[in-house]
Amino acid sequence: MEHAVAVSPWVSLAYLVAGVCFILALRGLSSPVTSQRGNRFGMIGMAIAVVTTLVTHLPVVVPPFDAGGGRIDDRWNFWDPLVVVEILGAIGLGAAIGIVTARRIAMTAMPQLVAAFHSLVGLAAVLVAAAAFLNPLAFGIAQVIRPIYGPDLITILPVSRIEMALGVAIGAITFSGSVIAFLKLNGNMSGKPILLPGRHVINLALLASILGLIAYFVTDQSPWIFWTITVLSFVIGFLLIVPIGGADMPVVVSMLNSYSGWAAAAMGFTLHNTAMIVTGALVGSSGAILSYIMCRAMNRSFISVIAGGFGGDSSGGAAAAASDRPWKRGSAEDAAFLMSQAEQVIIVPGYGMAVAQAQHALREMGDKLKAHGVRVKYAIHPVAGRMPGHMNVLLAEANVPYDEVFELEDINSEFAQTDVAFVIGANDVTNPAAKTDKSSPIYGMPVLDVEKAKTVLFIKRSMGGVGYAGVDNELFYRDNTMMLLADAKKMVEEIVKSLD
Repeated sequence: MEHAVAVSPWVSLAYLVAGVCFILALRGLSSPVTSQRGNRFGMIGMAIAVVTTLVTHLPVVVPPFDAGGGRIDDRWNFWDPLVVVEILGAIGLGAAIGIVTARRIAMTAMPQLVAAFHSLVGLAAVLVAAAAFLNPLAFGIAQVIRPIYGPDLITILPVSRIEMALGVAIGAITFSGSVIAFLKLNGNMSGKPILLPGRHVINLALLASILGLIAYFVTDQSPWIFWTITVLSFVIGFLLIVPIGGADMPVVVSMLNSYSGWAAAAMGFTLHNTAMIVTGALVGSSGAILSYIMCRAMNRSFISVIAGGFGGDSSGGAAAAASDRPWKRGSAEDAAFLMSQAEQVIIVPGYGMAVAQAQHALREMGDKLKAHGVRVKYAIHPVAGRMPGHMNVLLAEANVPYDEVFELEDINSEFAQTDVAFVIGANDVTNPAAKTDKSSPIYGMPVLDVEKAKTVLFIKRSMGGVGYAGVDNELFYRDNTMMLLADAKKMVEEIVKSLD
């Protein structure tokens, strides 16, 4: 039978403090102004949780006798030095990899790095679940039944089987899904949706099979059931993300973040670790809420995102249609003159800015404009870029003042009173068709009202491409729009020179 394990009140208090730190971390990360403080709270909470877990779970060696042959008092127990070395070595290796990665990774590559980290969380959940299944007595989740005849039987507790099966299923889905998201974000796989025939039927059949096997696993702990759940979960994670296109990547990133949290929470129950349960629940719930916010910002339901098919590559037809319509082209000198004469300029960054790494040049341009007496503000759409907060991070890296950066709902009403809207690499989130064209796939999606500004300056590499949603932008052909066709960074640098 399972025996209750007494938990020291000091351990409970330490985990409580860690949980409070994690909550404060989430609160701090909700705003660029308090994000550094939020990160510090997160690091402090994680340090408390890790140290507490190590102190309370390291195996203890009890020498049976002292040099004189007498038993040593229990207070002289000590940790197994080999295990201590192994754990410290693993922590050191992980810390070294993390430090090197953090220093070398470009801010433009942050979305794929986040996806890679999610995959590691999912894989960790799978490995912990596998270890618990192979050695349940070490995890305190099994009972030994001693029959009159035959060997002892080790039976995993039914509730632990549920926790274990859910943990390995969610973890495997998170791992394989995050790997596909990484490949798409990193350019190793096309961002175009890969629509397999009958994919919905296949996914529903796999999901039903996984749920059925989890229910069966409660009554039968045969190894084939556990490993079949694992394999099917890896497969469905792959199939869920493959048909999702580039336009939905912000939702995918936050969705996988939620999955990784729930996987960690499930493993927290298996490990009897309160800190993991609390942390996993916080990450899972916050990721789910963020996914909902992202879906609202794109006027899409969570089910439609999972169904895939939105956000393909540019089509030749769209490109050809774009070249047939009249549009105005401007130069860096034109843009510099218009903005220097303006009272207010609103800058709208998008993924094109991230690709060109133009954020530092953009901040320099903003400084030049302010020196000319121009009010400068930045407008951020919730799904601009490849992950939630992508544009905020890039602007913060370039030391753009936090009080100049505004979200869509806070600044949309100001475009009508703005002299110049400067759009750099943002396409779908500025498309007026989202408000007027009911046949458009982005119809109903909240967009920035840049077309209401007196003049719109739009930086784009060429007129031949479209955004992630695969639709042409009506803004290009408005009378008040001037297209600046060039690499975003080079164009902004030329504008800066013209402002001198």
